Amino acid sequence: MSRHAPNQTALAKAEILTEALPYIQRYAGQTFVVKYGGHAMGDPEAARNFAEDIVLLKAVGINPVVVHGGGPQIGRMLKQLGIESTFVGGLRVTDKETAYVAEMVLSGAINKEIVSWIMQAGGQAVGLSGKDAGLVTARKIEGREPDPNRGIERNVDIGFVGEPIAVNPKILETLTHNGVIPVVAPIAPDANGETFNINADTMAGAIATHVGAARLFLLTDVAGVLDKDGNLLTDLDPARIAQLQADGTVSGGMIPKLETCITAVEGGVDAAVILDGRVPHVTLLEIFTRGGAGTLVHK
Repeated sequence: MSRHAPNQTALAKAEILTEALPYIQRYAGQTFVVKYGGHAMGDPEAARNFAEDIVLLKAVGINPVVVHGGGPQIGRMLKQLGIESTFVGGLRVTDKETAYVAEMVLSGAINKEIVSWIMQAGGQAVGLSGKDAGLVTARKIEGREPDPNRGIERNVDIGFVGEPIAVNPKILETLTHNGVIPVVAPIAPDANGETFNINADTMAGAIATHVGAARLFLLTDVAGVLDKDGNLLTDLDPARIAQLQADGTVSGGMIPKLETCITAVEGGVDAAVILDGRVPHVTLLEIFTRGGAGTLVHK
């Protein structure tokens, strides 16, 4: 076999590996919780890239736990079944029938598709939800909407929508210690066994806190937190986030994401990161390069 002097592309790849080395050494043996959703879930190439990232993390000694969403997929299935959806404060009103469809889509189709992508990338994965092995216990939450008669917000019953109140990470620890990547659907029962749909960001944050994760990653459809000129803010803490919210820089759907990040870091997670899931291999760019790739929130 003939051999040639390495070209610049090969040398650049070697330099990337050496740049990643100290981060691999730092995080070996630690747990990363990755919330997967948005654009990447609907695009086969993006899904393949994500799966490769997760398998690579496992290969270098990091323990990834994937928590996924699926709001658009639930919406499409409800439409196919002729079930109308309404929203209160960004939360889908979820009756018994809608909760059944949500569990079918999240714990069934989406969860097993992600497991399949990870397996195809060379990893070992198991799909589960908050129901399995008592992983998560939920409680019902209420929505909030403006009261047209009083000019203030009022509580609204939005059905089977919940939030985690307890996490038992034993099943996750058992899987990760045996070389398996857990893939978690955001479905969980309450103390009476009723099934609740949970926001995937919230589910990921609660799991990250209870497994003592070094990092929580929220993959979304924007670059991260942007200032008023559209520039990426790469480093935030709770005090700075409060300022950004007060002056209107942060609004809409970014607020609950940042609240999840703050809760996680105040609960012991070293840092939480909001990343653009549309960027190929964005998780690796954030972890293994000096510049990072998104908005990092720390305590």
